[in-house]
Amino acid sequence: MAERVIAACDGASKGNPGPAGWAWVIGEGAPGEEKAVRWEAGPLGTATNNVAELTALERLLAAVDPGVPMEIRMDSQYAMKAVTTWLPGWKRKGWKTSAGKPVANQELVVRIDELLTGRTVEFRYVPAHQVGGDPLNDYADRAASQAAIVQ
Repeated sequence: MAERVIAACDGASKGNPGPAGWAWVIGEGAPGEEKAVRWEAGPLGTATNNVAELTALERLLAAVDPGVPMEIRMDSQYAMKAVTTWLPGWKRKGWKTSAGKPVANQELVVRIDELLTGRTVEFRYVPAHQVGGDPLNDYADRAASQAAIVQ
C-alpha cells in the first residue's frame, strides 16, 4: 500500500455553462517534478465549471482506497472551500447558505462529504495556468479541457 497518494483534479467548462469535462491524476516523483502514473477523465455534457471541479474531486475520491492518506491539489477555490470551510455550516443550517438560499451543487457536495468521512486528506491550493506551475494540476487541466472539447 502506498504511504500517501499525491493527486490533482480539475474541471473545465467551455462557456460556463457549456461543454464540460473533469479529470484527476495521481503522480509519483520528487515534489514539483511528479509524473502522472494513473489518471482518468470524462465529459459531462453541458455543465458549469463548479460542477466539473466537484465532479473531478468526487471521481478521484471514489477511485482511491479510503485507507490511503492523500494530498489533493486543486486550482478551484470554490470546490476546496465548499468541502472544507463551508460544508459544516451548510449542514448545520439544513443545507442553506449564509443568505438562506439552497446550497448549489448539494448532491455532489453530499457525495464528496461521504467519501471524505474517515479519510486523511490534505487539500492544497495551486494556482492555475502558471509557467513552471504544478505538473499534476497542469496534466489534470489539459485532460479536463480535452474531455470537454471532444464530447
